[in-house]
Amino acid sequence: MLGSNSPALTDDSVLRLFKFTNAYRASDRVSQFLIKNVIYGGYEHSSDEDLFFRIILFKLFNKIETWTLLERELGEVSLETYAYTAFDSVLTRALESGERIYSAAYIMPSAGRAFGQRYKHQNHLKLVEFMLAERFPERIAQASKMSDAFELMVSAPSIGPFLAYQFVTDLNYSPLTSFSEMEFVVPGPGALDGISKCFANSSNLDPVAVIEYMAAKQDEWFDQLDIEFPSLWGRPLQLIDCQNLFCEISKYARAAFPEVQGVAGRTRIKQKFAPSGRPPRPWYPPDWGINDQVHMSCSQALPTSEQANAVQYTLL
Repeated sequence: MLGSNSPALTDDSVLRLFKFTNAYRASDRVSQFLIKNVIYGGYEHSSDEDLFFRIILFKLFNKIETWTLLERELGEVSLETYAYTAFDSVLTRALESGERIYSAAYIMPSAGRAFGQRYKHQNHLKLVEFMLAERFPERIAQASKMSDAFELMVSAPSIGPFLAYQFVTDLNYSPLTSFSEMEFVVPGPGALDGISKCFANSSNLDPVAVIEYMAAKQDEWFDQLDIEFPSLWGRPLQLIDCQNLFCEISKYARAAFPEVQGVAGRTRIKQKFAPSGRPPRPWYPPDWGINDQVHMSCSQALPTSEQANAVQYTLL
């Protein structure tokens, strides 16, 4: 998270008070847990079906605590050990005891119209079963373009364009696919609002083109504005990152510039920042080729507080 109660990281009152995502999507806590524990925690050589099952099941709830609850109650979470009644029983008990089993990061449609179950999580378990029955893992793995995988995901009941793009991005962290994150982007509602707050004539602009331009020209603008922006160990901001940054601009402006009206009409930020300790050393999909650099930079003694803060900023 960028927010912090430590003035060493920021003296911006908005960033210190509210929760914001990392500039690099893959560095967020939930994405890091997905990559390190759900995908590559000894499962990278699993079948396509098992990888797909684990990733989509995790992302439907998008909450680390829900995943660890399932592991604690049922053991290893995998397609081989999956049983609807067992998973439903654990999740229903948690829900009825007052636990939150879904992340508040974004609204997850219930899929109740498609599957007719009483609880949202029951419909989502049925949704996973539907995707497996329709051979989604095999079809995703065979997709030659990220847009093809997106079209398949958006065809699933209750999965709209924003969620489909997010899910394809998460699947792409795994060995299941190897799309470039620079080939395709779908602006979500938050990004559209952020773009409208950045550009007075946004109604005349193609939001996809805006995001593509910002990703392509990022270094030029960093130089022009004299911004020392740390790359992700040499990996620049990708389309998904720039899409997310416009969403965070939308949030930030609600508090910092309430007079600036966007297209979404939102007026407040829901989640406040609460420190939860320094994140563990990050780890990224191996085909990005940056993990050795991450290890070296995190292991070396940092001679100045400025350098230490720069690395911490990148990790948080």
